[in-house]
Amino acid sequence: MAIRILIADDHGVVRQGLRMFLSLDLDIEVVGEATNGEEAVRMARELRPDVILMDLLMPVMDGIEATRAIRAELPDVEVVALTSVIEDASVIGAVRAGAIGYLLKDTDAEELHRAIRGAADGQVQLAPEAAARMVDEVRGPTSPETLTERETEVLKLLARGKANKQIARALSVEEKTVKTHVSSILTKLGFQSRTQAALHAVRTGLVGIDELNEESW
Repeated sequence: MAIRILIADDHGVVRQGLRMFLSLDLDIEVVGEATNGEEAVRMARELRPDVILMDLLMPVMDGIEATRAIRAELPDVEVVALTSVIEDASVIGAVRAGAIGYLLKDTDAEELHRAIRGAADGQVQLAPEAAARMVDEVRGPTSPETLTERETEVLKLLARGKANKQIARALSVEEKTVKTHVSSILTKLGFQSRTQAALHAVRTGLVGIDELNEESW
């Protein structure tokens, strides 16, 4: 089944370029294009894409606010932030809002495909140098609910860049069981995305920063 993509960017040339490029991959289907954040939220509700490529700087509603709204309402829809320049405030804002990762607009083809496929599989998409800057910025509630032993195991594997299928295999459980555990982890920690949970795992010492995302990078 093809990965369903929604492109959200206020520049027509960017949208057209992404659509043309992604159309070359038979495993990816572009199901819509949004020109601002508000439109992205509405189209996400209507189309239920697997992944949204989200520009952060858009009129009406910016990409960070749109990401926050989408992740709160549609937790199964993953968002990959697209930026022209990496700025700490923008990247941290996107991750806090629930983006599973981010890309620069001049990223190469291989990295774009890897990020899309990874996001669709629930893999955290953070380069180590970016993660190092963000570990101390992503904080959960001061008194989070205690994770079960199995949820802690899932969190460790999630932080190491494992996809749902890989976690399921490692723990000898069904993939839907992993999704249930991840949902419970996010609820207990008060997060919107797996990326926040992975950074929390580093900050609290469950995994080392050198282990973060080791599967993907």
